[in-house]
Amino acid sequence: MSADVSETSPVRMLTGECLCGDVRYRVEDRFLYALNCHCSQCRKATGSAFKPFAGIERDKLNVVKGQEALSMFGDEQGHDTHCRRCGSLLYSVVRDGQYVHVTLGTLVDEPSIRPTAHIYVGSKAAWYTITDDLPQHQELG
Repeated sequence: MSADVSETSPVRMLTGECLCGDVRYRVEDRFLYALNCHCSQCRKATGSAFKPFAGIERDKLNVVKGQEALSMFGDEQGHDTHCRRCGSLLYSVVRDGQYVHVTLGTLVDEPSIRPTAHIYVGSKAAWYTITDDLPQHQELG
């Protein structure tokens, strides 16, 4: 019998951090999905045309530096987590507090996943044109 590689291989860990470096986190490179969100809330939170993110179970992300520097907008069941000093959006807690959407731009290490679609393009910024071939969904998809 051959061993299952996924069970015997160590989990690859990724590091992420905010702009100023006050907050650092580690997350397993076992993301379940990755998307580009164009909803108005993500645009406002990032100051950009969309938020590229990857989703994973909440317990697979650990803040390893700067827990006291975190600022949360929302509640325990769903919120955006920023660095209090520089304002970087690090991750969003979603789906009744069970998952996190890690902002891909805050990862120092390269994840193995890539966004597979654009969501909420029905409310995307009028000044932005999507130029790739990824599927586009008017809402969540």
